[in-house]
Amino acid sequence: MVSVENAVIARLTKNKMLFEILVDPDKALEMKKGAQYSIENVLAVNDVFKDSKKGDRHTSKELQTAFGTSDVFRIAGEIIKEGEIQLTTEQRNRMLEDKKKEIASIISRQGIDPKTKLPHPPQRIMNAMKEARVQIDTFKPAKDQISAVLDKIQAILPISLERVEVAIRIPIEYAGKASSVLREIAAVKKDEWTSDSWIAVIEIPAGMQGDIYEKLNNLTSGRVQVKIIKEYKI
Repeated sequence: MVSVENAVIARLTKNKMLFEILVDPDKALEMKKGAQYSIENVLAVNDVFKDSKKGDRHTSKELQTAFGTSDVFRIAGEIIKEGEIQLTTEQRNRMLEDKKKEIASIISRQGIDPKTKLPHPPQRIMNAMKEARVQIDTFKPAKDQISAVLDKIQAILPISLERVEVAIRIPIEYAGKASSVLREIAAVKKDEWTSDSWIAVIEIPAGMQGDIYEKLNNLTSGRVQVKIIKEYKI
């Protein structure tokens, strides 16, 4: 059990009333994301408050009316999962850094340098984000922030978001495994099986070409044939 001094507030408004509990900041956040913990090990005190700073507690009747139970542990679980958890400075910084890395990784996979036709490494993209003073929303999905980030960093780091259609031919002895792996990482637009090979047209982000070609070469002992048939910007 976390000490009160090291606990943070988790709160939920229900029936126009505020319900607060004191929780372990890390365990509560992990629990909100789906981790399993015994609620007794997450709570600092086994009480539900109207105002935790004042120590003003809810009555059993108020809990029963709002939650259909007066069981503090069941109520605490609902508050953690459905409510808002106060984050520590360390948590906010860690979550912000993780979100930046996620955004940079997406841009690296989907975009290329228009001059070299090669992807920018994620760290280079993160450096450009820092230089451009890009503001990241920790709680907004990374994919929904890509456009705004690109608008900010393209003056510093030219990036073109492109996709390519690639025709591939794989010898029949490697085709089964290669087909299974490829369908998990690329969009197979059409394919055909012949007596000696599997032929397919796949669509992939331009920045992922190197990784996918390397994977196919490893799966086929270098006997895969590839040909770019179409490139277009998105």
